[in-house]
Amino acid sequence: MTIDRTPLIEADDVVLHFPAPGGGPLGLTRRSVKALNGVSLSVKPGETIGLVGESGSGKSTLGRALLGLESVTSGHVAFDGVAVSAKNPRGLKTLRRETATVFQDPMNALNPRLTVGEAIAEVLRVHNKVPGPEVGKRVAELLSLVGLDPALAARRPKALSGGQCQRVGIARALAVEPKLIVADECVAALDVSIQGQIINLFLDLKERMNLTLIFIAHDLSIVRRLCDRVAVMYLGRIVEEGPTEQVFAAPRHPYTAALIQSIPEIDPDIVLPEAPMQGEPPSPLNLPSGCSFHPRCAFAKARCKADPAPTLRRRDGHGWACIFDPGQLPSPATATRLTTTGEHP
Repeated sequence: MTIDRTPLIEADDVVLHFPAPGGGPLGLTRRSVKALNGVSLSVKPGETIGLVGESGSGKSTLGRALLGLESVTSGHVAFDGVAVSAKNPRGLKTLRRETATVFQDPMNALNPRLTVGEAIAEVLRVHNKVPGPEVGKRVAELLSLVGLDPALAARRPKALSGGQCQRVGIARALAVEPKLIVADECVAALDVSIQGQIINLFLDLKERMNLTLIFIAHDLSIVRRLCDRVAVMYLGRIVEEGPTEQVFAAPRHPYTAALIQSIPEIDPDIVLPEAPMQGEPPSPLNLPSGCSFHPRCAFAKARCKADPAPTLRRRDGHGWACIFDPGQLPSPATATRLTTTGEHP
């Protein structure tokens, strides 16, 4: 796999706030949902990066912002060196012509009135990818590319399994001949065995087509297998980012460490930690002061509550937003004891 140094897509200090539903008395300022709070991220050609974090962390919102599907409140997004915004229609048009999405629910992502072949052919015609007489041939090629029998082109989605529908969704994304694919929880609705098949397909496509992929997921074990780099999100911020194996082997942020501790082990002799994290994430309507993770962090100090949230520090290509230096966090066993007793180091 060849990775160019120039980013294919880049987010710079992106903030995205939504108006909250409802409102207070007349004249009062309406509250906003703080979905993204200063996110910076770059993805190089041929690279696969995983976005992970709990529900509500901002993963999918960031994916939509990168694709130009959400207008950012501040900051900017650039694709292939060109700014992407409503004020730059050329950049937005290029982005949408050269990127594609694979959605979470494979059954509902396909039009039930169209056959599989018609769904893929529609993309080919809209983007003028092949001459009209060659559309059928190209549909067959795309189905074969994702491991499906071209004869399935005549069937409708309801006649296919969930895994087959997701393969069709991937074939439809590939029909654009994209430079970038954003896969948003694309295996979450599938059985575990089918998940493995789809991940193997992505691994194969990466090697064969040098795909650039942003993979959004809850399952850290899948991200570890598929992705070159991982970015960990919490309440609309990236709190840790770096090479996948480096992050998993030596996490530098307490939130990342807690997520990794939460990965289930199949070995019955391994004792799982009782509570890697306290409580639930705070509401994005009312973010905590200081570091937003401090209410749940077993290692939080007084300055974590009062001082502004740390910016991402980098060392050896590994970034983390925490006052602790590498190696300063207590051991996993100590982390579990402190979490369950409420003690602080």
